[in-house]
Amino acid sequence: MKICLTAQEDNLDSLIDPRFGRCQYFIFVDTDTLEFEAIKNPNTDATGGAGIQSGQLVTEKQVKAVITGNVGPNAFQTLQTAGIDVITGVMSSVKDAIEKYKKGELKPTQNPNVSSKFGMPGKKS
Repeated sequence: MKICLTAQEDNLDSLIDPRFGRCQYFIFVDTDTLEFEAIKNPNTDATGGAGIQSGQLVTEKQVKAVITGNVGPNAFQTLQTAGIDVITGVMSSVKDAIEKYKKGELKPTQNPNVSSKFGMPGKKS
């Protein structure tokens, strides 16, 4: 199964990035083999629409779930519409999050957990 995790670096030892739309990297992982692809997020400095654009990028990769720290309403809607489970509140390494996901310890959220401007430079909420 293929999932996506937001990451601060481009490897499985990285910490989860707390931002979805403006995370540093997206790591796409096959949970069966742990083969992965890290993609630098082109939306980190977007002035607007980062959540939707990042959601579209992830949707194109046909993942089953996204694991991140936080997700705003626009990204959440984009992912949910595509049938992707969104798991928020994860603060660990990417590798630990994958293991917890495989064990069924991480559950999808039903709502965004931050405002639409979360993660913008100079914004605190």
